Amino acid sequence: MAAEPVIEVENLWLKKNNQVILEGINLRVMPGDVYAILGPNGGGKTTLLKVILGLITPDRGTVRILGGPPRERRHLIGYVPQLRTFDFSYPISVREMVLSGLLGRKAGLLKTFTDADTALADKALATMGIAHLANRAIRDLSGGEQQRAVIARALVGDPQVLLLDEPTVFVDASTETRFYDILENLTRSMTIVLVTHDIGVIASHVTKVACLNRRLYTHESRELTEDMVKEAYICPVDIIAHGQPHRVLRPHPPEE
Repeated sequence: MAAEPVIEVENLWLKKNNQVILEGINLRVMPGDVYAILGPNGGGKTTLLKVILGLITPDRGTVRILGGPPRERRHLIGYVPQLRTFDFSYPISVREMVLSGLLGRKAGLLKTFTDADTALADKALATMGIAHLANRAIRDLSGGEQQRAVIARALVGDPQVLLLDEPTVFVDASTETRFYDILENLTRSMTIVLVTHDIGVIASHVTKVACLNRRLYTHESRELTEDMVKEAYICPVDIIAHGQPHRVLRPHPPEE
């Protein structure tokens, strides 16, 4: 029997203020995939992740996660938003931050953590190679260490799907390389969707890749073709740098 998709998006449309944000999106992510989604700033990448999470309801189309609606499957999904969305000045330890990833599963107003919860947090920290930092203040960590802590927070609930939004934007090259090594280890137990601007690094770490700029341009392999990039970015592209629309491989043809 053929495997069922982990994530299935069919004919998805989303508008905001009468402007089309996502147009006719079709996406199938299979078990064990590391699916990279690239695209320009404002192209809808983060919005698509939030639709998959069930945080945004589309105007048209369907989304199914592990065979069910996103909101019913959210406990099976780990989500790592962009690092700039976190306030790392808050006075908590690394372990406390990771434990906060379990709050959505706690009932009642007084949400307390058990010894079993702490064990889960320590396991996630060990997976990310920062168990020795558990009692450190999150604000005292380097950018790369904070990144690992944020991913550990997403892993603490033992998700089957991991969504990563620009996870290497604010880290240096050596930290980025270590991150992708860790990512490969995670693929043994979960399916990963990775939003990124980094074309150069992903080629050897992903199984499939697509470009998103309102519409999704897919290619069912890890190869990123020039045609895909030209369709999504409206020009030839070498590297997609965060905060920059594009860098071109050659000069644009003159306008007619």
